[in-house]
Amino acid sequence: MPGLLAVSDGPLNAKKLRSEALGLPDPNARDLVAEVTTPEIRIYNPRARTSVVLIDCGTKQGIIRSLARRGVSVVRVPADTDFGKILSFSPRGVVISNGPGDPKRSPAAIATVRRLMRESLPILGICLGNQILALAAGADTYKLKFGHRSQNQPCLEEGTNRCYITSQNHGFAVDQKTLPRDWAPWFTNANDGTNEGIRHRRRPFWSVQFHPEACPGPTDTEFLFDRFLEAAG
Repeated sequence: MPGLLAVSDGPLNAKKLRSEALGLPDPNARDLVAEVTTPEIRIYNPRARTSVVLIDCGTKQGIIRSLARRGVSVVRVPADTDFGKILSFSPRGVVISNGPGDPKRSPAAIATVRRLMRESLPILGICLGNQILALAAGADTYKLKFGHRSQNQPCLEEGTNRCYITSQNHGFAVDQKTLPRDWAPWFTNANDGTNEGIRHRRRPFWSVQFHPEACPGPTDTEFLFDRFLEAAG
């Protein structure tokens, strides 16, 4: 929702201010990922024997720390890095990070992830990464009427009675009705029933809409990094 902050010593012209607010540019019409991704390749924990590539769509440092302290090298690459360059690092897995804006504004990342899935490399998507993985798989995304914000969003794991308290900050979601047959919902928001994660039924592809590195509880869903790295070997 566009908004305008006005300060005045006298009466305010509400009609004029409303018109100005409605005329503000829509940030979701921009490729925000291109504005926040790393401008260069960076490697963390370079002496580790196992490496994973992190496609940086606006990553939080907590994701890098969560991976590095589990003993892997993290190769952080710009969001538009092509498939061949990613494979040149011989990664054991790929993580698609969080980031701002409409995931459909990142066609290069979507195309790269679609190509990576043909290699059956383990893939973990986080937040925007969940949406990019869904789009690469052939599903659709949409703008939420009310975005999910805060560190106490309850998420139910499909097929279990387990509810996790998660940290979230996003305005788009995956339309799980559009998931292809070989994909399944993984987590669901207990408040509004929207999708909070997907997984492939046979191959090592998973993603979550929340932030497992955010530790609201204080560890809660960090086990997802362990599951991903077990698959990555």
